[in-house]
Amino acid sequence: MKSISNYASLVKFSHTIFAMPFALMSFVYAVTTSPDNLSQSNPYWWGLLLVQVVLCMVFARNVAMGFNRWADRKIDAQNPRTASREIPAGKISPKAALWFVAINAALFIVTASTINSLTAWLSPVALAVVMFYSYCKRFTSLAHMVLGLSLGIAPVGAYIAVRGEFALVPCILALLVMTWCGSFDIIYALQDREFDRANGLHSIPSKFSIRTSLYISIALHIVTIACLVWFVSFLPQNWWVWTGATIFTLIIIAEHILVTPTRQRNIGIAFGTLNGLASTTLATLVIIGILTA
Repeated sequence: MKSISNYASLVKFSHTIFAMPFALMSFVYAVTTSPDNLSQSNPYWWGLLLVQVVLCMVFARNVAMGFNRWADRKIDAQNPRTASREIPAGKISPKAALWFVAINAALFIVTASTINSLTAWLSPVALAVVMFYSYCKRFTSLAHMVLGLSLGIAPVGAYIAVRGEFALVPCILALLVMTWCGSFDIIYALQDREFDRANGLHSIPSKFSIRTSLYISIALHIVTIACLVWFVSFLPQNWWVWTGATIFTLIIIAEHILVTPTRQRNIGIAFGTLNGLASTTLATLVIIGILTA
């Protein structure tokens, strides 16, 4: 059990709460807008597909974080904040971590290949994006946006799993997730600002002042809210949907009230608690709104 706990901690499994809700929103939207002949032939046709999508999400998450922890093992060992992570602390060996990544990558590709031909062809591309992020902070301050992109893939992938094609609505969700994640990752990176500067690592906080970094974070969140309004315009216009959008927006505002240039002790609450609450609340109310329309 302790070994399982170590691997769950390695990949920060609890952080699936960031991308999973958006994938589920996209999935429900895709199912409810699918041709009628699918539901007429089998009203529960989406059940197995939902299991496949969730499994793909879990496997991709494991690959992304497992590879990130392996790639950053030497950096993490030098940073007091991250020295206790599983690989530098000796709880999981680098070789075991790579095996974990390889197994999950194979499971992701196999599972994606059982859905449809487009998910099969795109599965290696998705893995390439989520693994590429691990090296970005070595050469670009835009690493936050690459992380956002890697999470933004989720709603697009969920839609493609259902419909077998690209569409505008999941791409709007992807932009929403990319800017939302990129913004709160900038806030999170404030913790390592001095370490990154001393070790030649790139981030928005290590390149700019704390105040400017937070302004950039706010600008990205403004784009997030604009994308949210755009996304909601395609949904049934009811109380559930707009309440979810309003709460999500208020939580984002609260995040910037809690974290300021002179008050950074709340970064942990803003990063984990508030963003997890924002995504799950939005997804719950939007999905209810779609299904009860």
